[in-house]
Amino acid sequence: MLKGKPKSESNGEGSQPEFKENPQVNARIDEYIKNNPKFWDYVQAMSRERMARGLVLNQIQKQDRTEKMRAGILRKLDENPEMKESIKNMVKNMPEAQREQAMISIARQAMRATTQRENQSGVRV
Repeated sequence: MLKGKPKSESNGEGSQPEFKENPQVNARIDEYIKNNPKFWDYVQAMSRERMARGLVLNQIQKQDRTEKMRAGILRKLDENPEMKESIKNMVKNMPEAQREQAMISIARQAMRATTQRENQSGVRV
């Protein structure tokens, strides 16, 4: 499995980048291929262009999910001005460019903890 960014050392102009190999990931991929031979045949029949476009589509969908989650967290923060003000106080000394991301991260953790506490208290009878 190709993992991460290409190594920074290049062997010259036009050379192919070298990628790290992860044996555990390779084993999982091999197992999936073994269990899904029709899908593997389908993938192998794809053109390079089609596979590249599929990879880009996956990245777009991941970015869309992240943005949707961020928007939901910001909406919940707007519904809870007390929490929003508290989080703003926590990040007030951070650089301006990092504040929004930090606020979202803190809010996500706080909401997750609140949900877990509510679920635990509701389950135990």
